[in-house]
Amino acid sequence: MMTSVDTELIRVLGDPLRLQIVTLLARETLCTTHLVEETGARQTNLSNHLRVLREAGVVETEPCGRFTYYKLRPDVIAQLAGQFADLAESARTAAENKRACP
Repeated sequence: MMTSVDTELIRVLGDPLRLQIVTLLARETLCTTHLVEETGARQTNLSNHLRVLREAGVVETEPCGRFTYYKLRPDVIAQLAGQFADLAESARTAAENKRACP
């Protein structure tokens, strides 16, 4: 049985600022202004990271007047967590498997 983990999603979440954004959005839906205040990142830098998260399907946007709110898509995070859980279970069941050296 081959267990696969979404390496592109890991790359996206592997950036410290993007992970901080995801962590903040796990607590509440925030607009860009809130995220700038919370992270201390520059607006342009933050916007680039939010674009990457949006394109990866991790966050979705909600327009509200002249502001854009960002909301975490928990199903995407849960799917990745499930992939890691499958990997851990595979390692548990294969703990006794050892390939002989030639």
